[in-house]
Amino acid sequence: MAKKKPMAAKRLSAPKIRADEARYMMKTYRRPPEVFTHGRGCRLYDSHGRGYLDFLAGIAVNATGYVHPRMVRVIRREAGRATHVSNLFHNAYQAPLARKLAQWSGLDRVFFSNSGSEAVEGAMKLARAYAHAKSDSGARLKTRFLALENSFHGRTFGALSITHTAKYREPFAPLVPGAEFVRFNDVADLDAKFDDTVCAVVIEPIQGEGGVHVVSEEFWNRARQLTAQHGAALIADEIQSGLGRTGRRFAYQKFSSLPDIVTVAKPLAGGLPLGAFIASEEFASALSPGMHGSTFGGGPLVCAAALEFLTIVEEENLLANVRERGAELRAGLEKLAARFDFIREVRGEGLILGLDLSVEGAPFVAEALRMGLLINCTHDHILRLLPPFVISKRDVAEFLKKFETVLARAAKFVNKSSNKPAAAASKSESQTQPLVLAATR
Repeated sequence: MAKKKPMAAKRLSAPKIRADEARYMMKTYRRPPEVFTHGRGCRLYDSHGRGYLDFLAGIAVNATGYVHPRMVRVIRREAGRATHVSNLFHNAYQAPLARKLAQWSGLDRVFFSNSGSEAVEGAMKLARAYAHAKSDSGARLKTRFLALENSFHGRTFGALSITHTAKYREPFAPLVPGAEFVRFNDVADLDAKFDDTVCAVVIEPIQGEGGVHVVSEEFWNRARQLTAQHGAALIADEIQSGLGRTGRRFAYQKFSSLPDIVTVAKPLAGGLPLGAFIASEEFASALSPGMHGSTFGGGPLVCAAALEFLTIVEEENLLANVRERGAELRAGLEKLAARFDFIREVRGEGLILGLDLSVEGAPFVAEALRMGLLINCTHDHILRLLPPFVISKRDVAEFLKKFETVLARAAKFVNKSSNKPAAAASKSESQTQPLVLAATR
C-alpha cells in the first residue's frame, strides 16, 4: 500500500493575514500591505514572489542576510537536540560564546538576555549595584544616569527612562527616576550635569534611531575621564552599531579607551532573539548569584547560532566587506547629495548610514518600497540604511541606481520650498511613516 504523503502546511492568503492582524493584534505598528514570506541573501520576497533588495536588514538584525547556509545548518542541528535548557544548568554553547564576546569586546564577563532592551536594563542594574557596593557610609548614593539627547535605548521602563525622544516616553510617565539628558557631543554640558551622584553615563557610539549621529572622540574621552575619576560606569550601547556594523567589531574601538559595560543584541544570533551585556571584571563582580537572571537568555540553540554568526564574520572576512561596501555606498550617496539639494548631510560609518533631509522622509520610503528597496526613516526626515554585511559590489550599484530614481520621483511629492525639517511637520511620523514604528528592540 502506497505511503501517504504528509499534508503541506496551509499558507494563509495575504488579505487573511492582514484581516487577522487588524482583528487580533494590538495596534502598535503601522505597516504597508506587503506580506513577506521568505528571503535569500540580501533579498526579501513577498507573498506574490516579488523580490526586494533589503537595505534595512530587519533593523540591523540580519547581518548575514537570509538563509545563510551555515546559519541554517546550525539552527536545524540544534533544533533537533535541545532548544532550551534552564539557566539552573550548564549548556554546551554559553561559555564558548561568552569567551568569544569577551575577546571581541576587550572586556571580561557576559550575561545573556532575550533582547537589547533587557541588556540595557541589566547594564543599568549592574551600574547601580556597583555604585551601591562601593558607596561609603554617609556618602550620597550614586543613582543618577546621564544619557544623550536623541538617544534610543529600548522600550522597557529602565531603558525608556534613558531614551530621549518624548513620543516614546510621555505616554508611560512617570518613568524610572534619576535620568538626565546631555546635549549631544557637548562636553561643557556633560561637565555641568555630571556630579558625584552619577552612577553611569550611557552612550551609543553611533545613534541609530536617533538619526545616525556619531559620538566625537572628545566627548567619549571626557565621559571616560569623568566616570573613571568618580567610580561611575561608562556604558556603551552597541545594540545597533556593534558586532561589525561599522567595519570594526565594536564602534567604540576607534577610541583609545574601553567602556566598563557594553550592550549587544540585534545581529548576535542571526535573527533569533538574544542580547547580552559584557562588563569588565571590576564591574561584573558587583553581581552575585540570585541578583539577576533570565529564563530564556542564552539557551543552547540561540547561543550556538550566535557563535556561528561571530565565526562567519571572522572566517568570511565580513568586517573588510563592511568597510569596502560601506565606502562605495557612502561615495555614491555623496554624489547623489550633490545632485539633490534636499539632502543636507550623509553621515555614519561602515554600513550604518543616514541621509539627513530638509524635507519629510516618508514619501522616499514609500517610493523605495515601490521600487523594490527596503529602507526606513527616523526622526521624520532621516533616511536610514542598514544593509546586511554580505552585500556585494553589485548590490551597492543596484541600490544606488534605483535610489537615484526614488529621490527624483519622491521629490515631486514633497514641499521643497520649506527649509524646516520634517520633524516640525504637523503630522507625526506614526501617521506618515509605516516603517518607522518598527524601531522596537
